[in-house]
Amino acid sequence: MPELHFKQALLPGGWLCDVLVSIKGGHIAAVSTGVAASDACERHAIGLPGLPNLHSHGFQRGMAGLTEIRSAPSDSFWTWRDLMYRFVDRMTPDDVEAITAQAYVEMLEAGFTRVGEFHYLHHDPSGVPYDDIAELAGRIAAAAKASGIGLTLLPVFYAHGGFGGRAPDPGQRRFLNTVDRFARLVDGSRRAVAECDSANVGIAPHSLRAITPDELAAIVPLGGGAPVHIHVAEQTREVDDCIAWSGARPVRWLLDHAPVDHRWCLIHATHMTGEESRAMAVTGAVAGLCPMTEANLGDGIFDTPTFGASGGRFGVGTDSNVLIGVADELRQLEYSQRLALRVRNVMATPRIASTGRALFDAALAGAAQALGVAGGLAPGLAADIVSLDAERSALAGRSGDAILDGWIFGSPRPLVDCVWTSGRKVVTKGRHHLAESVAAMFRRRLEGLLAE
Repeated sequence: MPELHFKQALLPGGWLCDVLVSIKGGHIAAVSTGVAASDACERHAIGLPGLPNLHSHGFQRGMAGLTEIRSAPSDSFWTWRDLMYRFVDRMTPDDVEAITAQAYVEMLEAGFTRVGEFHYLHHDPSGVPYDDIAELAGRIAAAAKASGIGLTLLPVFYAHGGFGGRAPDPGQRRFLNTVDRFARLVDGSRRAVAECDSANVGIAPHSLRAITPDELAAIVPLGGGAPVHIHVAEQTREVDDCIAWSGARPVRWLLDHAPVDHRWCLIHATHMTGEESRAMAVTGAVAGLCPMTEANLGDGIFDTPTFGASGGRFGVGTDSNVLIGVADELRQLEYSQRLALRVRNVMATPRIASTGRALFDAALAGAAQALGVAGGLAPGLAADIVSLDAERSALAGRSGDAILDGWIFGSPRPLVDCVWTSGRKVVTKGRHHLAESVAAMFRRRLEGLLAE
């Protein structure tokens, strides 16, 4: 039974010293505290639970840095989306697998141990399904299996180009399905992840603009009790268009017409009224915040104080994968609140004075719920564990919650030392074991795409 010993580790009840974690069958078999390290233990200074990344489009890692040129008098999410469609047009299944694998390796090196892959690229470049309708889902599963990251695969239903069943745009042809074909895709996705450790499959209606009310009602039961994720209220234009279509704002419409509960994750939910924020919090649904992407796309700032005051839960995701980092997402979330409100330490709570600890605890609980798993260092849970390099200057003299504050707010570079997923060590001294080979394939595929 492999054993890991940490001088300090963050357990569900808080920080404790001399923590021994025993692993069996990919899960934590036992956690002991106040125990001296034996010669048989693998020894580390700082242990943390791995953080789930609740929202990713893996293939978009290949676009990072390619859209930072003004393409219109007023660039926006919508002009960025046009560039994304052109990038997608050229991608082969091999491209998807290689780029996604690179994203997953970088997530693991950053301290993410599980990913919610919001998977909407389904068909060939002409929009015709592959012989195996879940071909690209299988490529995502292959990238997850090779990298070792835990996977919650979220096949996306996408049928329309705007509210009220508007005809789709040509650039969306690779995403589209009918309800019946989507049911086959969900079944195929479950087969695709069967050989991945601890994988599960949910469903994802893309957005209210991409699905009609009847279609939404038809696909939600396909998930059973699994996670349900949806983009909502990311952009002000989306809010205006929803009001023009239905007379209601997107989140309000969703809460009134769908069975939103603890299984649901509302991605972004950026533009809500106070009433919507409070109503969403009551349902138990998770807000899927993607602070780096939301800043990159100019989406806006989520009203975390109102949502949190009503007991709302949130997690973070890397979304477009323009930059992948646990500390980056959490820091950007806090700093966006400071800029909006002109105060400091917004995310700290009466119970937890440390902003880093409050951010980490909330993101761990919310993202785990959103991906249909449990997170933390406790017996019976998956052995998804991260160690930090205590020799880095940002952690000098730190203990307890000050470690998280130093990691998130005080380091110019990642502090992750080692990472285990389902008990398997995949990162050592900050580098994934397949980093070089995965990066070489990524470069080859991307050079081919950009040369076209």
